[in-house]
Amino acid sequence: MKIEILVDETAADLKITVTCRQLTPDIEKLLATLRMMDHQITGKKKDEIHLLDVAQLLYIESVDRKCFLYTADDVYESELRLYELEERLEEYGFFRVSKSFLIHLSGIQSLKADIDRRIRITMSNGEQIIASRQYADELKKRLGVR
Repeated sequence: MKIEILVDETAADLKITVTCRQLTPDIEKLLATLRMMDHQITGKKKDEIHLLDVAQLLYIESVDRKCFLYTADDVYESELRLYELEERLEEYGFFRVSKSFLIHLSGIQSLKADIDRRIRITMSNGEQIIASRQYADELKKRLGVR
């Protein structure tokens, strides 16, 4: 891999060009990470609204028709429904693992087979989330796990 950086003081905006023989999963992951760096979502904590970088989010949980955004050390409430968050964040590496959870694939620390073809996911903050069997096969496929 060759990395080339061109500093142009007349450039109006940042431009990143990726040249490759074919689009591989590693390149797609790199592109998703680049897109994610410039994307933010709002979350409410107490009476304040915070702008959160999508890259900070580990997972999203829906409880009693409310959605909560989890980072490594904080929890924020979202005004959006889980299906709306899923639509907005899918291209940034988020994946639905159950009726009430979306996880950020890059936040996964480990996977363990659980009963009934479910998967126990340990996130980088130590939280454990169960992927229901309905989503388990697709999760393994997305992660390249057998």
